[in-house]
Amino acid sequence: MSELPLSATADAALQAAPATKARGYWATVGRRIMRDRVSMACALVLLLIFLSAILAPWLGLEDPYKGSMIRRLRHIGTTGYPLGTDELGRDMLARLIYGGRLSLVIGILPVILAFCIGTSLGIVAGYVGGKLNTAIMRTVDVFYAFPSVLLAIAISGALGAGILNSIVALTIVFVPQITRVAESVTTGVRNMDFVEAARASGAGAFTIMRVHILGNVLGAIFVYATSLISVSMILAAGLSFLGLGTKPPEPEWGLMLNTLRTAIYVNPWVAALPGAMIFAVSICFNLLSDGLRSAMDIRN
Repeated sequence: MSELPLSATADAALQAAPATKARGYWATVGRRIMRDRVSMACALVLLLIFLSAILAPWLGLEDPYKGSMIRRLRHIGTTGYPLGTDELGRDMLARLIYGGRLSLVIGILPVILAFCIGTSLGIVAGYVGGKLNTAIMRTVDVFYAFPSVLLAIAISGALGAGILNSIVALTIVFVPQITRVAESVTTGVRNMDFVEAARASGAGAFTIMRVHILGNVLGAIFVYATSLISVSMILAAGLSFLGLGTKPPEPEWGLMLNTLRTAIYVNPWVAALPGAMIFAVSICFNLLSDGLRSAMDIRN
């Protein structure tokens, strides 16, 4: 008899307890990555670089194109030139900040374009299968026969120097890699129960790929694509260093490395600044990608 009041009290307490909203997957991912100090530090560094590049005209900097042979190769810490001057007497701080505009665009835009193209091709190849899968993936394998650096140089050399041609060359380099990842994860999803249920309900192939498959494979593809940004930054700088990217006198980190290589024995610290910027941005994107990958692994 004494158990009845206790059970009734417990039921009443459960009914009176406030309902808690379950945290969604992406909310959990955001909460986990916010706790990752390394990822947040890298995100803060990248945010500062992005903001400085966007707001460069309003920062009161020197003209990045204005030079003077009198003040060439000034050392770091010179009055009025905190990061010194280059081989033509141009302010290095202004050129580094303005150069971030071109370097970030050439480094990030090809990955975005390759992400869109490669994801579409990979999902179609993985879901449809058969001869279409064979045609797409064998074409992708042709590009894998060449190292990424040599392929980017060959395409950019064939198209000619220029920012647009560099973006096209790097996009072609990254599309096969993202396509292979997208096809692999789609193949593992296409025969799952929720896809079979969508087919049984009469949904078309395009609807299944867009509604049911895309949302389940997009995370893995996105994480892989973010890891390619650092590679893209280095390849873009390499193309400009070889004269296949940005043309002088535009400030771009890879081109600045090329023009300052003759001054490395005279003022090595100033000559190393563009390389330091490329390294900092690349390592930050790598660490941020690793943090995002860990945050999305809900099994851990």
